[in-house]
Amino acid sequence: MRLRPFIISKDFDQIKNWMMDERGHALWCANRFKFPLEKDDFESVLFNMANEHCESQFVATADDGALLGFFSYSLNLDSNEGMLKFVMVNPSFRGQGLGKQMLKLALDYAFNITKADAVHLNVFPENTGAKKCYKSIGFTERDTHPNAFAYKDEFWGRCNMIFTKKQGE
Repeated sequence: MRLRPFIISKDFDQIKNWMMDERGHALWCANRFKFPLEKDDFESVLFNMANEHCESQFVATADDGALLGFFSYSLNLDSNEGMLKFVMVNPSFRGQGLGKQMLKLALDYAFNITKADAVHLNVFPENTGAKKCYKSIGFTERDTHPNAFAYKDEFWGRCNMIFTKKQGE
């Protein structure tokens, strides 16, 4: 597996098909993007995040170039904490440990390239598969805000999880 920068003209048409249903979409992005994904909206939101937070997007690829996953990363220079957002694995490859592998590469990038002291992310506790994946590689719960997000008639908490550089040593 390798990481490379996300290229909208090359990658979007595949990624847009990874999200099959509206609830899964909300669990993934808290509805920051329209459902179904639209190229112009996706590009605009990512562009704004890049300008506001120096956020960069990456894809994980197999050796043959097949897209395996996607995530966004930024570094807060005040706290020296990296943040992962919009982590997603191609559904054709889920259950094979590739999410863990991609996250380990993301952590390696954060600690060794951007020199972050820690990396955090937010996950809805209802997103049990994602939360289990994060815990399995060493992310720990820092705090949870109950009822942080409304999806139709459901209210979801928002769990912040962190992985420190010391954990990775």
